[in-house]
Amino acid sequence: MYARVTTLQYQPGKVDNAFQIFRESILPETKRKAGFQRVTVLLDRGTDKAVEVTLWQTEADAKASGAGSSYMQAQIAKTASLFAAAPIIEIYEVVLEE
Repeated sequence: MYARVTTLQYQPGKVDNAFQIFRESILPETKRKAGFQRVTVLLDRGTDKAVEVTLWQTEADAKASGAGSSYMQAQIAKTASLFAAAPIIEIYEVVLEE
């Protein structure tokens, strides 16, 4: 299994807007991608920073939806006006999960 970890820094007061878009538009599309397993989103409301972890069946699945893919660029564009900085997108192999 592989994880795509996306670190997002939002402008102050924009987190709730971003997560509404995420729930209504981005997540439904993500769930339809090949190899998608699940998502966990971590949020620090004090700093408006979020970390989104999506789990994928294979490395190829994770990369197909990762940085540089047309899919990811389209999803980023949906909330780009709410960011304080560009998202950081990384892919990791999951070596332990309990």
